[in-house]
Amino acid sequence: QVQLVESGGGSVQAGGSLRLSCAASGYTTRTYYITLAWFRQAPGKEREGVAAIYAASGNTNYADSVKGRFAISRDNAKSTVYLQMNSLEPEDTAMYYCAAYFLGGLWQHSGAFRDWGQGTQVTVSS
Repeated sequence: QVQLVESGGGSVQAGGSLRLSCAASGYTTRTYYITLAWFRQAPGKEREGVAAIYAASGNTNYADSVKGRFAISRDNAKSTVYLQMNSLEPEDTAMYYCAAYFLGGLWQHSGAFRDWGQGTQVTVSS
């Protein structure tokens, strides 16, 4: 059974940093071959793609709103994907979700991924 478990969320002041982790399990293939991503959803807003890291190549994509502040990375030996978030802003407040198994289309759309974690809350105060 596929499972994605996020951790690392919390409350910080603007300008602070957090590191989110997502441990993947239950896949029949190594996570090296799985595209992974982070999404977020603020109250009353649609879920949006924040960052993605592609299978094998390790190439990355970021939403314009987080470029230069967030960094996605993966540890294939631990089947874990990370999201380092720096210079956090109140606008970054949201539930953050880990996603895996790219189905195609635009990566920023929630329908592009098959598997989802339960989310971890990030709250940034001004």
